[in-house]
Amino acid sequence: MSVSTLSRFANKVVIVTGGASGIGQAVVRRFAAEGAIVTATDVNETGLIEGAEQVKRLATAGGRSSFVVGSVADEDSVKKIVQDVVDREGRLDALINVAGIIRSKSIIDTSLDQFMEPISTNLIGTFLFSREALPHLLKTKGNIVNTASTAAHYGHPFMAAYAASKGGVESMTKALAWEFLRQGVRVNAVAPGGIETPLSTNNQGNLADVDLTLFQRLIRPDYLWGKPDQVASIYALLASDDGGFMTGEIVKVDGGVHN
Repeated sequence: MSVSTLSRFANKVVIVTGGASGIGQAVVRRFAAEGAIVTATDVNETGLIEGAEQVKRLATAGGRSSFVVGSVADEDSVKKIVQDVVDREGRLDALINVAGIIRSKSIIDTSLDQFMEPISTNLIGTFLFSREALPHLLKTKGNIVNTASTAAHYGHPFMAAYAASKGGVESMTKALAWEFLRQGVRVNAVAPGGIETPLSTNNQGNLADVDLTLFQRLIRPDYLWGKPDQVASIYALLASDDGGFMTGEIVKVDGGVHN
């Protein structure tokens, strides 16, 4: 685990969703290490506590963090989290939407409720946090970084619901980028490929052995997976002034698998 020597987010107030594990936790660590005042939210309370201990060790540039348990798909919870951050810190500079779930299953065997699970978390959660954050980001000329996926634009089998949710995230990212372009708010997204996280590891248990082999070969043919910290650095680039001339972009981070 590397610690950045940069301090691009000194005194910047940042919300990170899905901050309890995987990419989200790595993003929290990275932003805090660069001096950000981070509020991370997740439904996984245990993971948030573990992440808090890591941030304490890594926040070398004056950053700090707080952790809030809440669902991104719960409208009242989202409203409260955003307002509490602004009331406490006086501003909001960036929103990093990472929270997500995967459901791998043949579309034939997928119920409507099962199809809606990724839609509710991945797409509606991104919408709710973006809607609540934007009035505050307009004041600071801040930005949003969403989480898309290579599944949105390449054929990943058994992932129709997940792919649909991430396709929606990509389209919403581009729409918001244009809507707020002249008002100084940037909106971009990161599209990870196969990244070694609890989300991707736990998800593989849903597939039969023959389907799992196909799934793995299509997503990562050489069976090598990226690390969360490698992806977190791209979120930091997009949210910082180094990415100041980027908006409406979907940045693929997949180790070259889909080239």
